[in-house]
Order: sequence, then C-alpha cells, then structure tokens
Amino acid sequence: MTQSIEGIHGDAVSAWFEAHIPGAQGPFTFSLIAGGHSNLTYAVDDAAGQRFVLRRPPLGHVLQSAHDVAREHRIISALAGSAVPVAPALGLCEDLAVNEAPFYVMRFVEGAVLHDADSARDLPAEARASLGEDVVDVLAALHAIDPDAVGLGTLGRKEAYIARQLKRWTTQWENSKQREIPAMDAARALLGERLPEQVGATIVHGDYRLGNMIVADGKIQGVLDWELCTLGDPLADVGYLLNAWVQPGEVDTRQGDQAPTAVGGFGDRDALAARYAEKTGRDLSAIAYYRAFSHWRLAAIGEGVYKRYRLGAMGSREDLDLSEFADSVVRRAEAALELLEGGQG
Repeated sequence: MTQSIEGIHGDAVSAWFEAHIPGAQGPFTFSLIAGGHSNLTYAVDDAAGQRFVLRRPPLGHVLQSAHDVAREHRIISALAGSAVPVAPALGLCEDLAVNEAPFYVMRFVEGAVLHDADSARDLPAEARASLGEDVVDVLAALHAIDPDAVGLGTLGRKEAYIARQLKRWTTQWENSKQREIPAMDAARALLGERLPEQVGATIVHGDYRLGNMIVADGKIQGVLDWELCTLGDPLADVGYLLNAWVQPGEVDTRQGDQAPTAVGGFGDRDALAARYAEKTGRDLSAIAYYRAFSHWRLAAIGEGVYKRYRLGAMGSREDLDLSEFADSVVRRAEAALELLEGGQG
C-alpha cells in the first residue's frame, strides 16, 4: 500500500499519476509544502528521482468557486511559453473518486520562496537588486498579454473592476465586522468618491508578491498561487505590490513576520513604480488610490478571518495572537485612509 497523508489518498493518486503523467514511476512519496486556507500544495517524489507538485483545495472547503484548481490549471497552461514564468502544467484530475477533490499537477521548479525577512537575509545584495527589477518586468509582461489571444478572455468581467470589488468587500465587511473601525468607513467613502476611470483590462494576478514567487539567481523562476487571478484593472496589481514592498524600518501593516523586502536592497517603491510606468506607458499618478484600495480590501478580508477565529470556525490555534491579528486590520484601514487623505488618491 502506498503512503497516504492528510489530503492525499496515496493508492488512488499514485495510480492516477502512472496513468496520466508521462514518465512518472511509482512508488510515490507525498509531503505537504504549503497548507493553510488557500489551495494546498504537496511535493510528490517518484521512484525515478523526479519531483512534481500537486495542488488541491483546502480540507473541508465548502465553496468550490473559491478554490477552483481547474481554473488555476487553465491559467498556468495558458501562460506557458509566455514572458511570465510559470511551472509547467502536467495534468488535471476532476474525478472526485480519485481524491475526493479535484487536483492538478505541475513540474517542480527549483528555487526559494521568500515568505519573510528571515528568508531574504541570505540573498546577496546584487541578487536583491536584480530581483526587484525582475518582479516589475514580469508584472509588466503579464499585463501586456492579450487575454483573448491566450484563451483567457472569459476568465472574468473586464470592466468596472474596482467598483465591483468595492461592492463585494463592503458587503463582506458589513457581514463580518467585530467592532467599529472609523478608518474603514471613512476610507470606503473616499474610495467610492474618487473611483478612477479604468484604462484597459488585463490579466490581474490578485496576489502578486515575493511570497508567491520561486526565485533563484536574482530572477523569478515561477509565479505561483493564481487562485485570485481574474481580468480587470492592472493598477490594482501594482498598488498591491507596492504595499507588499515594505521598506526597511517601516511599520508592516500585516500580521506576523516581517515582509522580505524589509531587509533592504530590493529597490524602493518609487523605483518600482517608475520602472513599471516606463515598461508599460501607464499613468501611475493615481497609484496612491490603488494602494489605499488594496489596504482597505485586505482589512475587510482580515476581519472576516478574525471573525472566524473568534467563533472557533478555523479550529484552535494556540500559536496565533488574536489581538495582533485584530490590530493588523486596524493598521491596514488606517494606512488606506492616510493614503487617501494625503491627497494622492
């Protein structure tokens, strides 16, 4: 009998591998790379010394649309061979009899994932600088791809991206808020009043940051985690990236470990924005608005997660400081309002 671990039925998945992944040889060993409440990522090692990666929805998930691995598989398959590096997609299984949930398989890509400041400290100065530039170049390349030309033209609605996001997350905030946070309401009002005109529609990653990239030798080897990808306003990706690009000595709005860029050497926000504008020709004069929107949206998302932890719906987490989690929501809301009140939005 093949080894099984939580989330993987070893025998059935192994049989599927041998039948559908060319060259894969059992027995297989499965190990969890990344868990949590996003799609789960497993390393799969075979008898021939090959390594694959398997992605499936989180355990006990309810909303299939929120963790649509077939959609992820479609996206990375469409981007294969483009200027956006992605892991090669090898196969998709939608037969729930195999593993009780759909999954897809991709080739393993060598490199490091910079989740936090500790993981970035060993990176040489020259690698940090070149990686900062490559992050911008790859984002510009993503936004240059014609969705229709690569078969992704029906991935989502193209128009009114920010307006639709504001409506969605306002409802989420109202349904999940655990306390009054005046900055959330004030920022929401200003975001609605200053809604910019969307210029064009591109593929939007939705979670574009170093923690979702495999890197080596100062370059991106693969962009990961496409589950939030859709079509819409490309400047939403830029605002999100700039917020994640925490500068040395800056207060990080997120909960938990420091961002990798906090160690310095990756280039500052102004340099990133200028490079993106040069590469794409897009006007970034209202980028503070998109940064504010990103902070506000993440605050709304964070409050929903905070509510579920408070109610025990996320299980017991003794290692999680709920007060710090709650404070991070306030920090994001206040950061959004500060950007908007600065007159740059």
